[in-house]
Amino acid sequence: MSIIETINSRRTIKKFKSDPVNMEQISKWLEAGTMAPNHKMTEPWEVYVVGPETREKLNHKANFFNAPVVLAILSKHGATEIETEENVIATACFVQNFNLAAWEEGVGTFWSSMGGAQKNREILGVQDGYDVIGVFGVGYPEEINQPKERTPIQDKIKHLS
Repeated sequence: MSIIETINSRRTIKKFKSDPVNMEQISKWLEAGTMAPNHKMTEPWEVYVVGPETREKLNHKANFFNAPVVLAILSKHGATEIETEENVIATACFVQNFNLAAWEEGVGTFWSSMGGAQKNREILGVQDGYDVIGVFGVGYPEEINQPKERTPIQDKIKHLS
C-alpha cells in the first residue's frame, strides 16, 4: 500500500476484535512515530501502556471500544510557551506516524482526549510539565466505517501576494 493509500484509507475504529496485538509490533510502530519532525530534536513524547486496573479506573464510556491495548501519549512541556506548543505539535505528528504505521499493517486506533481531564491525569500518574495528547485504543478493526465527506482542499487554500 502506498503512503497516499494508507492515509486515504485510515479510519478511526469504534469496534475492535478481541485478537491481541503483539507489543513488539506496537513498539515498531511507535519507533516509526519517532521519525516525526520535532523542533530542536526535543523528542517530547512519552508513551504509557495502560494496564487493566488503570483502564478500569479511567472508566471510558465505551471502554475504548474493547480495544485489546490502550496507550496514553504525552508531550513534555518545553522551556518556553512556544517550545511547549511546538512539542504538542511534534507529538501530534508522532501520533499520526504511529497511526499510519499501524494502519498499514491492519491495526486501527481510536483517539480519545479524555486524558486531559485532571481526574484522568491523576489516574494515569501524569506529572506536572506534561500534556496528555490522547488515550488510544489499539487493535484489529471489527468494523471499518466509510469515510466522512471532507471539504475540498481547494476551498482551504489561500494565495497571498
